[in-house]
Amino acid sequence: MKEIPSTYDPKATEDRVYSMWEKSGAFTPKIKEGRKPFVIVIPPPNVTGSLHMGHALNNTIQDILIRRSRMKGVPTLWIPGTDHAGIATQNVVEKALQKEGKSRHDLGREEFVKRVWQWKEEYGHIIIDQLKKLGCSCDWTRERFTMDNDYSEAVNTAFKHYYKKGWIYQGERVINWCVRCQTALSDIELEHKEVEGNLWFIKYPVKDSKDFITVATTRPETMLGDTAVAVNPKDKRYKDLIDKVAVVPIINREVPIIADEIVDMKFGTGAVKVTPAHDMNDAEIGIRHHLKAIKVINELGKITEEGGKYAGRKIAEARENIANELEKTGLIEKTEKYLHEVPHCYRCGRQVEQLLSKQWFVKMSELIKPAIAAIEKDEIKITPVRWKKVYLDWMNNIRDWCISRQIWWGHKIPIEGTKDVLDTWFSSALWPFATLGWPKETEDLKYFYPTAILSTARDINMLWVVRMIFSGLEFMKEKPFSDIYVHPTIFNIEGKRMSKSLGTGVDPLELIDKYGTDAVRFGLTYINTGTQDIKFDENAILAGKKFANKIWNISRFVLQQIGNSKFEALNPKQIPNPKSQTDKIILIKLNQIIQSTDENLDNFHFGQAAHELYDFIWHDLADVYIENSKSQILNPKLKENTNEILLYVLIDTLKLLHPLMPFITEEIWQNLYVNKLVAEKILITAVWPTTIS
Repeated sequence: MKEIPSTYDPKATEDRVYSMWEKSGAFTPKIKEGRKPFVIVIPPPNVTGSLHMGHALNNTIQDILIRRSRMKGVPTLWIPGTDHAGIATQNVVEKALQKEGKSRHDLGREEFVKRVWQWKEEYGHIIIDQLKKLGCSCDWTRERFTMDNDYSEAVNTAFKHYYKKGWIYQGERVINWCVRCQTALSDIELEHKEVEGNLWFIKYPVKDSKDFITVATTRPETMLGDTAVAVNPKDKRYKDLIDKVAVVPIINREVPIIADEIVDMKFGTGAVKVTPAHDMNDAEIGIRHHLKAIKVINELGKITEEGGKYAGRKIAEARENIANELEKTGLIEKTEKYLHEVPHCYRCGRQVEQLLSKQWFVKMSELIKPAIAAIEKDEIKITPVRWKKVYLDWMNNIRDWCISRQIWWGHKIPIEGTKDVLDTWFSSALWPFATLGWPKETEDLKYFYPTAILSTARDINMLWVVRMIFSGLEFMKEKPFSDIYVHPTIFNIEGKRMSKSLGTGVDPLELIDKYGTDAVRFGLTYINTGTQDIKFDENAILAGKKFANKIWNISRFVLQQIGNSKFEALNPKQIPNPKSQTDKIILIKLNQIIQSTDENLDNFHFGQAAHELYDFIWHDLADVYIENSKSQILNPKLKENTNEILLYVLIDTLKLLHPLMPFITEEIWQNLYVNKLVAEKILITAVWPTTIS
């Protein structure tokens, strides 16, 4: 009998095993009429991306669900692909051009787009290769890219559909604007950073009196565009000032003092300046109270002609000048240091401006209604359940969707004379069905839509997930998935956000190189215990490596015992009969772990599944049964039966563990197969164990 090598070597195993899986065709399901499939679409990573800890966790979660479903004999599809990531990709290529002393304008639009495609062909596969390194069993024959020709057809079809319904319009709204990238940004393209600034308390004279109303602001330069002062109607301090007139200092504009419930009575003085052209909340106040919106900051980050003597000055300079002038005129009551979160462009790092801009929008009032209903009625279930309220709060307060971007890389808006491209999220909103061939009525679309589960991070769950929900309901007349699992966010051991640029990141590929893929997958799963924040500790991965070694040694022991007795006749499908109390206990424990693993994975309790498998294998199997088996094997009456139980338990244990630790379990399985101890050629498609009633 061929023996298992004395130690497990991940580096000598993983590429070989993955290649075997790919060649087997196990990743590519066949359509089986009458059988409901299990489908997951991968949250498409940016084509510029590389594997980070969030990717490692989320894709391990998805692969666990996919592998178990496949072993249950269900037609199982995991659709992979990448997002063209408009702004991110354009920035990467622009930086490469800078090294050549060129800009995109030197090339012109057509040549620049060609250069981006060249970059994509050369580097766009990196994240896909890394997902394979993680062991992701995606169907690579169905890999998609959001700028492929077929996908572009889906994007244009969706746009024209909305346009014909009158849901797309061009208008002026307050949007996020990056002065550096010269484009509008979505909320998800923002990175909120804590910035230490000042909070200025400015006195606005009340007309026809000697009184003042003091407002607190971090942006005195925007007062040039103030068209109201607002207080909360419940704030007794200001009840006598409501409906009176205040005078904006410096520009001496007379503005109403209004009451609006959005005003936070605890912030500053409880009175705020209202600048409808430069703040989204202020814009909402402006609409409710019919206020004029005066744009005083332009797309270049300079004061407009509306700013009077400050016109043409950069924001920071204008802020300093205005603060000095207010100080000289005695209109600053006080100034405090103030730490607050400020949105920055997620690519270039520049502070983002909120300003009035002419853009293309999708009306959300009708589109969002069925999406809200689907969440309210639990037609789409969210785990953990606490996210349901967060979703509904966000959806019930959704603004019209700004879909235009002033960049060159992306899907051009299909209207004559418009140079803008569509927001990246417009195309990714179609992901669950465009990846299956929509708008064509393909066999894949008919069979594999809707998908089953979406696993996603909380930082993108609202904006992207909600867009997929209403898009699926609008175009397919059916929800895109039944379940949303919001996985935890991984922070470093000090609780700080992981970031390569900040030096707080941990590279999962380095961990894979150091410990092996299975150790990384198991360690990440083990610490995913239901909390929404995970403080990453490398000791979890080290524990995963030790656990892998334990499994390897258990398997070597079992194979050696069977080999020593020249035992090869076991039918692994036949349940062995217990002949001792310890036999009974291990078979009962095996039954329990089969049941609990299914229950845990059905309920997205990934950490619990890992903990219970660990305890069963390390303690019930290794510490107790294997130790007791050593004496039973010496008894001729018990020897063969004990070997049967050892092999039977090992086979089911490898199956249960395979979704979490696919490489080592498959390698052990191959040793069993070579020795004719299992009939199924590869573990990835072996039959999932069932409980014994």
